[in-house]
Amino acid sequence: MEPGTKPPRDEILQQALALDLADRVYLADELERSLPSTAFASGEIATAWSEEIDRRIAAYDRGETTAISFDSALDHIRTALAERRSRMANS
Repeated sequence: MEPGTKPPRDEILQQALALDLADRVYLADELERSLPSTAFASGEIATAWSEEIDRRIAAYDRGETTAISFDSALDHIRTALAERRSRMANS
């Protein structure tokens, strides 16, 4: 790479950030779909998630929390995501 030039990923990021909201959402969804489901940005994040999962399972086993169906959880996530995207589009 020549001095003073940006790495290709920085250029791609700048181009992506210049897209309108609908195109950024599409691109983000496609990029997320392309990642392995076990991929984490770092071992530290993987460890933190593993500990959180263990904490939640233990709380459920002790009766401190309840479970909801997958469909209910997915509906909740979709609603929250739509609301967040709407807020971002309006700001």
